[in-house]
Amino acid sequence: MADLGGKVAVCTGASSGIGAAIADRIEAAGATVHRVSRRGPIPLDVTDRAAVDRFVQSLERLDILVCAAGENVPRRALAELAPEDWDRILAVNLTGAFNFVAAGLAKLREARGDVLFVASVSGHWPDPSGPAYQASKAGLIGLARAAGFELHGEGIRFSVINPGAVDTPIMDKRPTPPPAEMRARMLRPDDVAEAALLILALPGRAWIPELTILPTALQALGQTSGGSVPRPG
Repeated sequence: MADLGGKVAVCTGASSGIGAAIADRIEAAGATVHRVSRRGPIPLDVTDRAAVDRFVQSLERLDILVCAAGENVPRRALAELAPEDWDRILAVNLTGAFNFVAAGLAKLREARGDVLFVASVSGHWPDPSGPAYQASKAGLIGLARAAGFELHGEGIRFSVINPGAVDTPIMDKRPTPPPAEMRARMLRPDDVAEAALLILALPGRAWIPELTILPTALQALGQTSGGSVPRPG
């Protein structure tokens, strides 16, 4: 049984989907979890840098930071993507994670803590989830790699998890939401949460920088079993 007893965690995007499942799982493993979302127990917009800084500075310690806040829009194809939607998607999915890392870096150094970004396979392989979403997830992967390269010697582990298609509320923002039979073949948020716990519960001497998790019955890397390209976001 993984044991995170005594650790203090912050999880963004924790009101539903993957963020909520990860928050539940690491809390069950003993961590004290601060659940951040626009409509959750700690109502906070991850794009509000000043508010993020005030919140993080109010914490006595920070051992685990999970950045799972995510956004997408139905009108996501490049030819119809509105500039304001591009700005919002990048601000939530990528800059929001940076805001929390920047605010919490001193505390993470002190704790020799963990940072986990929830990215997507679409950060590696093109699909119809849209250029803004894919750019934001590719940015998260790059941020995790660069930060891990810089800070692993100080004991901070930066990791990124890349789920394939997951049955979460963001699927309802597709131009055409997937049918029930397809959703039944997707990953569940709890599947991603178990993978996240594997990363976070490792002893300090071990580190998983990146982990990809896919729905067995639906998706291979870059395409679904039916030959069409998946839409993770």
